[in-house]
Amino acid sequence: MPATQPNERDERFMARAIELARRATGRTRPNPLVGCVIVRDGEIVGRGFHARAGDAHGEVAAIEDADGDLEGCELFVNHEPCCHYGRTPPCTDAILDTGIERVVVGTIDPDPRVRGKGIETLRAAGIEVVCGVLEEESRRLNAPFFKYIRHRLPWVAAKWAMSLDGKIATHAGDSRWITGETARRRVHRLRDHHDAILVGTGTLLADDPRLTCRLDDGRDPVRFVVDAALQAPADHRVFQHDSDAPTVVLASEEADHSRRDRFAGADVDVVTVAADDNGWLNPRGILEAISERELLSVLVEGGGTLLGSLFDAELVDYVYGFVAPRLIGGADAPTPFDGHGIDSMNMSRRLTDPVVEQLGDDVLIHGPVGELPTAPDPEEV
Repeated sequence: MPATQPNERDERFMARAIELARRATGRTRPNPLVGCVIVRDGEIVGRGFHARAGDAHGEVAAIEDADGDLEGCELFVNHEPCCHYGRTPPCTDAILDTGIERVVVGTIDPDPRVRGKGIETLRAAGIEVVCGVLEEESRRLNAPFFKYIRHRLPWVAAKWAMSLDGKIATHAGDSRWITGETARRRVHRLRDHHDAILVGTGTLLADDPRLTCRLDDGRDPVRFVVDAALQAPADHRVFQHDSDAPTVVLASEEADHSRRDRFAGADVDVVTVAADDNGWLNPRGILEAISERELLSVLVEGGGTLLGSLFDAELVDYVYGFVAPRLIGGADAPTPFDGHGIDSMNMSRRLTDPVVEQLGDDVLIHGPVGELPTAPDPEEV
């Protein structure tokens, strides 16, 4: 059966599927965010989204929610239906059992176990399939999943709060608080939306952070701290377990690993990462240690050395820069990140499609650094 071309009507229903998928942000790892709507005679009769790994996928959730016989209905889903057994049976089987006649897909699944095979399965059964409707929006929604599947690295979001003159603290180290309450609540929502959070040694020792999400409906990310020499005191708050999220310490091979005994009886893992001659942990090795736990995204909250190494290695995918209308000054006052930097302005990296938001008196500028991960071409399947 030949596929019809996508139209404004298809985009409207796909936008609804994407909206549903977004509700589970931060909860589905290692799976993508998937939302689905089922339409009969131009009206939505079923809605669903994948809430967490192990639960029903978006298509199955929508089928279970649907009212009445689905013979001849249309199904809109932002991500290609799976066709293999994982924690749940294939979504293609569930679709075929309903009598649905048309399936509209946002983006092809990059996972080699699926990658076009789900669409082929549906078409082979006589179902009309349209691909690439709101494809860019669907790909942007699941950018962490695409990167993880393609490169086995987490999506890296760098976050900092700074004054109008680019300082993240005074020359004496005081940084509380640069931004106001509205901006700080947004940071906690970012923690809720990311699978992991990462800080460097300087931030760990100076700020003694908990790295938790302090929202009533929030979820704590897995907490990673860079402590190459295992020098942080064991009584730091990130090692005290007022959180369901584990803490992982990333240490150098050269560290005195007898210091691991400080964590005896605590739910703290120590993972070894290769270091350079200066004792700095390899930035790609840091990210590989995160992805090994099937964590698709990580929010990096500093400090300057860690962020600088990630930027120099071109491993940052997204930036959240909070700017407060304050002036701090001081040649020795720290800035968001260090590292080697660039030699000329034409080498600078720009945000793609940046977004500017007003948060109380503060401003948030955020956007991807460079291009989004590529998706399989809908025309190839």
